[in-house]
Amino acid sequence: MYRTTRLSRRAAVLATSTAAVAALALVPAGAALGAPAAKACENRITKTISSLLACVDADGAMEHLEALQAIADANDGNRAAGTEGYEDSVDYVVDTLEAAGWDVSVEDFPYLFVGPSSLEQLTPVAAVYETGPYTGTGYGEVEGNVVPVDLSLTPPRASDSGCSTDATTEAPEDDFAGLDLSGPNDIALIQRGWCSFAEKALNAEAAGAEAVVIFNQGNTPDREGLIVGTLGGDNVVGIPVVGASFAQGEALAQPGSTAKVFVPAPESRPQKNVIAEKTGVNDDNVVMAGAHLDSVQAGPGINDNGSGSASLLELAQNLSKHEPQNTIRLAWWGAEESGLIGSEEYVAGLSQEEQDRIGLYLNFDMVASPNYIFMVYDGDESGWLAPAGVPIPDGSEQIEKLFESYYTSVGEPYDDAQFSGRSDYDAFIRVGVPAGGLFTGAEVVKTEEQESIWGGTAGESYDPCYHQACDTIDNVNEHALDVNIDAIATAVFAYSYSTESVNGVPGVKVPGGLKLPAPAGPEGTIGGNAGGLDPDLVGGHDHEHGPTETE
Repeated sequence: MYRTTRLSRRAAVLATSTAAVAALALVPAGAALGAPAAKACENRITKTISSLLACVDADGAMEHLEALQAIADANDGNRAAGTEGYEDSVDYVVDTLEAAGWDVSVEDFPYLFVGPSSLEQLTPVAAVYETGPYTGTGYGEVEGNVVPVDLSLTPPRASDSGCSTDATTEAPEDDFAGLDLSGPNDIALIQRGWCSFAEKALNAEAAGAEAVVIFNQGNTPDREGLIVGTLGGDNVVGIPVVGASFAQGEALAQPGSTAKVFVPAPESRPQKNVIAEKTGVNDDNVVMAGAHLDSVQAGPGINDNGSGSASLLELAQNLSKHEPQNTIRLAWWGAEESGLIGSEEYVAGLSQEEQDRIGLYLNFDMVASPNYIFMVYDGDESGWLAPAGVPIPDGSEQIEKLFESYYTSVGEPYDDAQFSGRSDYDAFIRVGVPAGGLFTGAEVVKTEEQESIWGGTAGESYDPCYHQACDTIDNVNEHALDVNIDAIATAVFAYSYSTESVNGVPGVKVPGGLKLPAPAGPEGTIGGNAGGLDPDLVGGHDHEHGPTETE
């Protein structure tokens, strides 16, 4: 739905440059633009970057976020895959796109829904804890003794709980000496750290545990809260595996502790991706951009990832009459929070010919974190090497440079986020499609240096409500959203005319041209966490749910 008024906008992003992005024509820098009325934007045939950016803004995206919040409010506070909240989200996206004149398809894919799980301590205290099932868990109800597994509860809390106590000489089973294989049920209490969640759960199952609780490590502020991750696939273990916070882990570790763990049996609930397309002159060269639409069960998911979804909806509305050279295809993915399932099913269902038609893929997952920093997927590995086994297709570096040049043109500092493949672009890069994207941060704590550059609050997470009930409409930074919507619009619009700099396919010049400066370069403030995307440096970052997720 279009708004009836728009706030005035900043100047167009046509800045004086010393170097320009390849294959994009140059024009003199433009003057400041006043915002046209919403009706004018709705009826406009968008022909230039400046006319598009005069219409695309955070106000429009916030309307979509308010709609997604209302959907969550009407559906037990979430929009998770397998729920009515997700179905209503799909209906909203489809209705919005069809009203804007896009060709829309809804594509089903198989999905096993695991409902709300529970974790209850019975003795020596009685308490019910917030929890959730790990992707790949078994199911059932287990009541029994809590067996702490090589925990490190006092600082510095360096933990290899559930792994080998010595990575080179001792067997993992040594950590589980307290399990009584012949006695009553044992619930292995395992602390985050050192090895993958899957290794911990598999080791516990092999040692005879009937259930597992993996709780947060507690060694840094961002490792205090509830942690619920993935074991890296479906049916990884046959026993229930749930998450807990560090404080809950401490309580459960008390002598004489007993507990009850419940994970419901999965149900087959096919889910949906929404695909919208605007056919170009060259229909064999597709410019694709996507965002996941689902939330976690814990909350409404307005930053994660309503922000990316709403940004693409706002862009789609303002490209309703666009006549592109290359076909534009936008996607809203389902079940990302359950293991990137929607995007992986989509790519797997494409023929080789259909895969080859995709010139590039742009991913937008969390682009308005309340305590944000601006980050670009590090396609040239200037800040971080990609994890072992994660490919970076040729052309990805050029996508990174376009986003960096955009940030530079509007005077916004930026940094690298590791090109980890740990969001919906993973399936695309694994079949050779160049990719890039933006990210404003999840549970990693902002440093004082970052506060001095981007503002916000040092010592707090980029998103303090990440994967929580408080990820509501109040959990969005509108400045970050506004900047990133313009960056998204610039990239999609420019590539809709030419992707030559990325995949070598000739196009045509952007009408009116696009002039961007050479990238100023990343700030280099990420330190040891790679923007929260490196499984080896951060460990267990459960925002991205790829097959390489580690502890």
